[in-house]
Amino acid sequence: MNAREEILRRIDGIVPSRPPAEVAAAYDRIDRGYLRRHHEGGHHGEGVLGLFAERVADYRATVLRVSAAEVAPVLADRLAARPGAYGVPSDLPPEWTSATDAPLVRDFSTASLDGLAGAVTGCAAAIAETGTIVLDHGAAQGPRALSLVPDYHLIVVLAGQVAPDVPEALGLLDPRRPLTFVSGPSATSDIELSRVEGVHGPRTLEVLVVHE
Repeated sequence: MNAREEILRRIDGIVPSRPPAEVAAAYDRIDRGYLRRHHEGGHHGEGVLGLFAERVADYRATVLRVSAAEVAPVLADRLAARPGAYGVPSDLPPEWTSATDAPLVRDFSTASLDGLAGAVTGCAAAIAETGTIVLDHGAAQGPRALSLVPDYHLIVVLAGQVAPDVPEALGLLDPRRPLTFVSGPSATSDIELSRVEGVHGPRTLEVLVVHE
């Protein structure tokens, strides 16, 4: 028996394990009648999109509100401002990048990401109340490293992906997937509260909010 097994054995001796059915029943008895929405406007409401754009901008991110037809030219303009190759998921909608001349790298290694000018992805959900974008690294998002290593990240957020509040957004997500919560550019502060950006992820975040 190794040290880990010995520790777990001792814990089991102090806290007896419960049958799975009993544990499941206990969870079912938890009262989940909490408030799920604090803001009016509905899932696709203009008020919700406005609040989301405002909160994202508060984090020092660049927010551009565009129509579906404007995604390609606006995205091309943003990438042209930072010459270089961009990492994109293999399943990124081709119409989003149809107007850009920037080299797009779909078959990348983790080691090569640091040499890219940036990354372009979609997202899984967004939260208006907190200005947070959530990636589950599924469709149009690529692996987690793509959203963390390059110094610049452009995220396309569709109106239907924006939930008013945290509880509603969590209901859109699969907790079994690797979730990355993005609230503005990566930033941290030392003990003297000196803000430093880009330590744990992109230094620059730009968001295209696609209204209907």
